[in-house]
Amino acid sequence: MSQPQHNDYAPYFSNYVSRVQAGSLKEAINTYSQSLQDFYTTLPEDKADYSYAAGKWTLKDLLQHVIDTERIMSYRVLRISREDQTPLASFDENNYAVSAAAGKRSFADIKAEFVALRKSTDLLLQSLSEEQLSHAGTASGHRATANAIGFIIFGHMLHHKQIIEERYL
Repeated sequence: MSQPQHNDYAPYFSNYVSRVQAGSLKEAINTYSQSLQDFYTTLPEDKADYSYAAGKWTLKDLLQHVIDTERIMSYRVLRISREDQTPLASFDENNYAVSAAAGKRSFADIKAEFVALRKSTDLLLQSLSEEQLSHAGTASGHRATANAIGFIIFGHMLHHKQIIEERYL
């Protein structure tokens, strides 16, 4: 299935979708999965508890946020691809970050969770037919297709990769 159209996702997500330079979700998986995994899993241990300014997330917090968001988005993909029309609620990323308590975990454990989740998400996305990817539902009060949410997953990781490169490393 090709890149999502603007009416396939909430306007808020256009920044993420536009970052994904791929003609299809399968191409996005082939293009980005390994390089993003390599990037996030090789973040330096000595920067794990670093934040670039007061009140900003540490690298541990940021990676946990990437994990939490991917887990929520992959759940949305599953529900929508299975034609579940139940509206899916939004989430407050800042409340999740506080509740996750990433600072109490080792960076190695957070990275291992990331690797496992990435594999699981890729397997889910690869299992979906073109028809399943085209299914639409409601997430955070907006129409969304399973395909668009797959693109959002990759765009979100690319967004945070850029922030890490610019502000943390």
